Amino acid sequence: MLAIIAYALGVMYTPGPVNLLGLNVGINGQAKQSVGFCLGVGMAMLVYLLVLGWAGAAWISGNALILVSALGCSYIVYLAVKLVRANADLGEPDHAPRLLSFRDGLVMQLLNPKAIVATLPIATLQFPAAGIQGASLVVWALGLSAMAAGAPGSYVVIGSLVGERIKSTRVVKGFNWLMAVLLVAVAISIGVEHVWVPLAARS
Repeated sequence: MLAIIAYALGVMYTPGPVNLLGLNVGINGQAKQSVGFCLGVGMAMLVYLLVLGWAGAAWISGNALILVSALGCSYIVYLAVKLVRANADLGEPDHAPRLLSFRDGLVMQLLNPKAIVATLPIATLQFPAAGIQGASLVVWALGLSAMAAGAPGSYVVIGSLVGERIKSTRVVKGFNWLMAVLLVAVAISIGVEHVWVPLAARS
């Protein structure tokens, strides 16, 4: 049981596109607006844990993973562009546009191939080994999904603590650009690992 929690913590709380976005939202002083995004991430993980826990990994073919990866890369780049265009005016935080929503968290995590790869060992190996099935599977999926929602939430808190010390709009805008560049780099990395290499191996 502890092995499942330890693995989930290690996978969910390390830096990734979702957590980087959470950090940036916190820096921009929009922590309250990030609740929907975090819930969307948790919901996506709940879907994967339940579907993979009940149906197994049989439905995930190589072609499906390549397609999801390509769509995920595109969505990450879209969010990076959205980040760059966001208002960084510190004077009117209440009127700043919502950088992220429940839909953004849900779609981004559903299209994140690393979310699938991270969930597979839990749902198809660790759950069966621990005898977790039926009602207990639902309980564990809910618990792990709450942990998943807390991952970007913790980065939002860290970003908020950093953001409180930043008074310059130019610095915040610079952070937005930096995070956008990092997101594009993550998208390229995922694209190479989960799209380009598998396709090249077939040719």
